[in-house]
Amino acid sequence: MSSSEKPFRHRFLGGEPLFGTFMKTPSPHPVEIIGDVGFDFVVIDEEHAPWDRVTIDHALLAARATGIAGLVRVAEPTPSRILSVLDDGATGMLVPHVSSAAKAKEIADACRYRTGKRGFSNTTRAGGFGATGMWEHVDRQDDTVTAIGMIEDPEALDEIDAIVATEGLDGFFIGRGDLTVAYKVETANAPEVRNACDTILAAAKKAGKPVAVMVANAEEARGFQDKGATAFIVASDQGFMRKAATAALADLAAIGRK
Repeated sequence: MSSSEKPFRHRFLGGEPLFGTFMKTPSPHPVEIIGDVGFDFVVIDEEHAPWDRVTIDHALLAARATGIAGLVRVAEPTPSRILSVLDDGATGMLVPHVSSAAKAKEIADACRYRTGKRGFSNTTRAGGFGATGMWEHVDRQDDTVTAIGMIEDPEALDEIDAIVATEGLDGFFIGRGDLTVAYKVETANAPEVRNACDTILAAAKKAGKPVAVMVANAEEARGFQDKGATAFIVASDQGFMRKAATAALADLAAIGRK
């Protein structure tokens, strides 16, 4: 089996370098485009963009059509939100504000059948609309659903070792933006944020869990890779569009306007 044919969760847990981007536009088309380009995953951003269950459902179908892993950053860290995206066929999710070991356990339980409390249904896209038997569905989902907790609150650092050791959570995303605002510093390069990142990375490494982080470019990604991060999110569909549109307009502006 080639690397790209492995379930995304296996690749993530195996520490493969993985590259993704956020999806802000509630449409399946940007997902198809990013999938065709060759990214490993997209993160449908329900938390900070106008997605609803129907548009998420369509976007996850587009992800499947192009063979890209479709993750969802859920709007709220609740079992009901997690269940809805998993039933709709999400490869996994990023769950915001995992700020305590108790919250980490609640999230892990919502993601897993055998070791948790996920509500059962196999009459969904995830269950082949009833084609997959009960226990086959349970085992397949437990094997392939990727559960990523977002560490973005300073108080999470007080319990970081217990959080990262939570069974059922596969890995963690460092929310540098929220940490920057929480520490009330100017940039994500401030010592407070850098130290928080180092603490999270060290704890995850000790627990044998992978870490994802949003980066601006390859140079920043290499710096985090040297510290143990393996999954990298760059920009968003809107960011890519804005960058390309700005460059195109600048090129055209060179001919002047009459």
